[in-house]
Order: sequence, then C-alpha cells, then structure tokens
Amino acid sequence: MPFTIHIESGKIREYANAVGATDNRYRSEDSPVPPTFLVTARNLWASPADLSYFRELGFDFARLLHGEEEYVFFGRPPRAGDSLEVTTYIADRWEREGRRGGIMRFAAVVSEFRDGNGDLVAEQRSTLIEAES
Repeated sequence: MPFTIHIESGKIREYANAVGATDNRYRSEDSPVPPTFLVTARNLWASPADLSYFRELGFDFARLLHGEEEYVFFGRPPRAGDSLEVTTYIADRWEREGRRGGIMRFAAVVSEFRDGNGDLVAEQRSTLIEAES
C-alpha cells in the first residue's frame, strides 16, 4: 500500500546528528537527504497498514536478522521540501540450510520512492533473514 512522506529539513538535521554526519550540507533549509535516511523515513512514517508486506512474510520478529541493504538514486538525491510516494513490496523469497542446521528463510524487500510526477527517484533493497529457532 503506497503512502507519502514529506521530507523536512529539521528531520534531515536530526537524522544527520543521530548518525554522526558532520557534513554541513545536512543542516541547510534545502538539505539533500543522507542516503540511509529514506529507510528510516519509511519505517517511522508508515502506518501499520503500509507495512503489510511484513505481515505477508510471516517472519518471527524474535528470529529476524538484517542481512543486507542497498540504495540506488536516479538523479539528484531527494531534498528537504520534496514529497515522495513510497511503495514497498517483496521482490523475492528463498530458503537454505543454515550452517548449524535448520532452515533459514530469506526475503528481498524493495521500497520505491517516486516524486510527484511518478518518476522513480530512489530505490532501497533489503535482505531480511529469519533464522531457525
């Protein structure tokens, strides 16, 4: 289910402070976003209904691991003042035998960030892993 995020300079500044980014460009009124800001914005601003992809996976939070994350930007990074529509979906699922036995389940999750014209501005890919208990 798509939802919209409105990027604010104050939130960019707070995020830059939280991750220890010292570049002054993250402290101006028209700041670009730090690359990893987008997933944080998605996770903090999404409603539970917007995160329905996670329920669809059926992964147990207690056994969840974060495997990998990648960001691709198509043109300039989003900036303060931009509004982006976010759509997240499961791109792939697979299983494999764990080193200590048991089955590990994997999922590749993609979030697309589109501008007001519907153009793809950025894409974020995560690999989630559910370890066997």
